[in-house]
Amino acid sequence: MYPGERLGLPDSGSRSIGRIGRRIGALLIDYAAASIIATGFLGFNQFALPTEAGLTQFAPLFVFALLQIIFIPVVGGSPGHRIVGLRLVRMDGGWIGVWRPIVRTLLLIVVIPAVIWDVDQRGLHDKAVGTVLIRA
Repeated sequence: MYPGERLGLPDSGSRSIGRIGRRIGALLIDYAAASIIATGFLGFNQFALPTEAGLTQFAPLFVFALLQIIFIPVVGGSPGHRIVGLRLVRMDGGWIGVWRPIVRTLLLIVVIPAVIWDVDQRGLHDKAVGTVLIRA
């Protein structure tokens, strides 16, 4: 049994489950972009000590969350997802909406739900909102 078979998705190619390598690549791209934006516009200094940085130490995480929440409903995935060829879709095929990216992103930021997967390689953050990350 391959990931996505229970969901009626193909084993490989378009519409198959997005595998771990692409997911990690997308996450790295998104967080790097968030760090660059936070450095340029929000005064984030990656070399500052936490006692010196204050709330700006959370700027990349805030920008990362905004990128997820804005881009997922508009283009079907974060910039990192789209660059590596992934797309986030609802299980029932409808529009992703606005609340799903918000809840999914909050769970993603907590980290634990994102690293606990089922046999279809869907994290708890995707299961909670009824979405699946597939190859575009």
